[in-house]
Amino acid sequence: MFLRLLFVFLITLNIAVGAWLLLGQDESLGRSATDPGVPELHLLSEQAPAAAPVAAASVAPAKPMAPSASYACMTLGPFATPQDLRSARGLLARELVRARARQEQTTELRGWWVHLPASGSRAQALAEARKLQAKHITDYFVVGSGDQQNTVSLGLFKDPANAHKRLEQVVAAGFPAQLTERSEQVPQYWLDLVVADSAHFDWRSRIPDPSVGSHSSGCF
Repeated sequence: MFLRLLFVFLITLNIAVGAWLLLGQDESLGRSATDPGVPELHLLSEQAPAAAPVAAASVAPAKPMAPSASYACMTLGPFATPQDLRSARGLLARELVRARARQEQTTELRGWWVHLPASGSRAQALAEARKLQAKHITDYFVVGSGDQQNTVSLGLFKDPANAHKRLEQVVAAGFPAQLTERSEQVPQYWLDLVVADSAHFDWRSRIPDPSVGSHSSGCF
């Protein structure tokens, strides 16, 4: 009985060893335990720890480098007409960063006026004119309307010396002549400029008009 049990035990042990040799050596023999094309399973404990994601660096885009420049702001003028201003702007356009035209009203002296004081009526003004003619003073005019109505005008002069000469002549004849400056509101035209290379900006060579000047001004 004992020998029979020992024989059964040895046979069972041989079968177990054979099964282990046949099925437990797949990896050592280069064979896979899974079917082709089926991913191999691993325990979580067998997996290597995942590498932490690398944060992308925040890099601001490079700004283009602007060329160094010496900006200057100035005003040219006054120009006599809008056409003169437009012509100057066209001649200088290639050297300008910005430009703008503007108009201003200014009081301009028009000359000196020699006249008699205004009379109370036209009849009185005409009577004063006849007295002037009797004294051989000619070149007069009786103003018939406007702010200076019933005034006897004795001449409008651009040269102050000539105006004073006329005044002295009439006063010497016994008349209360007066001398008044004549002015009026007139438009002036200016060109404001921003130039990049002020050191080489020669506007005078393109605009030789001596009545046009320049001065520094605020940028816009």
